[in-house]
Amino acid sequence: MSRSAVIVNLGCRLNQADAALMTDRLQRNGYTLVEPGSASAVDLVIINSCAVTATAVSKSRQAAVKYRKLYPDARIIVTGCAVEIDFDKWRDLAACDGALTNVDKRSLETMLEPDEPHFSLNEPVSGFEEHAAGRFPFRHRALVKIQEGCNNFCTYCIVPYTRGPERSRSAEEVLQECEALAAAGIPEIVLTGVNTCAYSDSGYDLGQLVKRIAAIPGDFRIRLSSTEPKFDNLKLLDSLKECGGKVCRFLHLSLQHGSDEILRKMGRKYTAKEYAEFAAYARSLWPDIHLGTDVIVGFPGETDELFNEGVEFVKSMNFANIHIFRYSPRPGTPAAGFPDRVPGEVAKARYDIMAQAAEESRKRFYASQKGKILPVIFEEEKNGLIHGWSDNYLQVSRPSGSAQLGRIVNVEF
Repeated sequence: MSRSAVIVNLGCRLNQADAALMTDRLQRNGYTLVEPGSASAVDLVIINSCAVTATAVSKSRQAAVKYRKLYPDARIIVTGCAVEIDFDKWRDLAACDGALTNVDKRSLETMLEPDEPHFSLNEPVSGFEEHAAGRFPFRHRALVKIQEGCNNFCTYCIVPYTRGPERSRSAEEVLQECEALAAAGIPEIVLTGVNTCAYSDSGYDLGQLVKRIAAIPGDFRIRLSSTEPKFDNLKLLDSLKECGGKVCRFLHLSLQHGSDEILRKMGRKYTAKEYAEFAAYARSLWPDIHLGTDVIVGFPGETDELFNEGVEFVKSMNFANIHIFRYSPRPGTPAAGFPDRVPGEVAKARYDIMAQAAEESRKRFYASQKGKILPVIFEEEKNGLIHGWSDNYLQVSRPSGSAQLGRIVNVEF
């Protein structure tokens, strides 16, 4: 008998890649995936949780309660980073029938029979294989998980505690998945992980892996979900350039702050000057590259002077997009105990100032691309328009019927 399942995904692109792998495992066990909120009865709900902020954890709990009410007869399993830091609380949550750590997502099949509640808490592994291939029933873009974990231990970040140490997925398994996606006509493959630059398996670093993927036959492009702005990674940029137009002109380089003093307190491993030099080298290789970043405001010890220094640095970088976060203390991280906390109303005001700078920067980048021919993948049709994204991550809309969905087409921006 056919059974139906919903995967509710919160958080990062790595979670999205994990959801695609779980989709494969579910389909192989006779489940049909439906979109969250489907009016039909559902047998299984998986909440793929996030813990990057306290708000994210709260939303994960709210999702479990919401879907318990929406599908009262469904079996609800929660997995992801929120489980890693609050395992006992999830085990005691009435809305939850089972909980899996991030590592145990690969053991999802063992929890599919509703005999009794099932809770598992395993230790991280070293290198790994998924023994699954991502499935994307509702998307044209495929996210391929190549790496797990982080050894950086930035003082504000909970991720090394929820995702474990750095480890890389089998290169041969990654290549096999990418070959299958290219053969299926997927037009964009996004390589994702916690710290993708740490990739290392069977003699391949990230640059060598990307070159192998780029050599796969097919009309597709490759996008990196994020990179670290360290000088050790300059050779990665050279490797990406060697792949020609197969690699998207896109880098997401997490800055976090434009002040060296705050960067040191955060445990980041570069100065603002080094970051700027890294970005300049990337722009020398791809003049129209989309440079995105993350910035935290209100970190402990951030004075008005240090904040203004950070704002001026951000303005000088001309980012194409900026994800801005107000500092959120995560219990168990060093920064949670730092003195000189920034009051909430001050952090909110600083967020608004940074957001204005980000919007002005975004508009400048969009304006710089006017009239240029960009390779675009149109992904959806809505209200008489088709909507998609260029390789340098600009949103493009055109009248319905003017281009085929799910294919790379050249469009004047």
